[in-house]
Amino acid sequence: MQARMDNPAVAVPGALEALQSLSKAIHRTGLPDTTSELVHLRASQINGCGVCLQMHAQALRKAGESDEKIDTVAGWRDAPYFDAAERAALALTEAVTRLSDRSDPVPDDVYAEAAAQFDEQQLGGLILTIAAINVWNRVNVTTHQVAGAWG
Repeated sequence: MQARMDNPAVAVPGALEALQSLSKAIHRTGLPDTTSELVHLRASQINGCGVCLQMHAQALRKAGESDEKIDTVAGWRDAPYFDAAERAALALTEAVTRLSDRSDPVPDDVYAEAAAQFDEQQLGGLILTIAAINVWNRVNVTTHQVAGAWG
């Protein structure tokens, strides 16, 4: 497999810095890094982004998460490895990533559960991290970025 072009985040002056700045702002919200990585992995599974799948699974392993937990992110509802906050974050991730799949894209109960698990700043960080990973997934998938070849 070969990329269609250089990653647009690198090819467009200032784009990478802007995305990195957003990531730094999200990190300052106090959203746990592991939660962010789980969100990144789940959205990347939905969007089929091989670059991000590899990157975020590696980050979770480096953070000490078990293979069992990482291997079951796509089936989190039926796996015992996730706490209530992680479950709320994963549910919100699925809803936000699949906005066009239903008439009520982010149901009140999904949002309320996330709001119950995170303070307002963390919830804002969660919403922004879901949006950010979807940007990366769409850029990488559109341009056929190759897992392991960029970064």
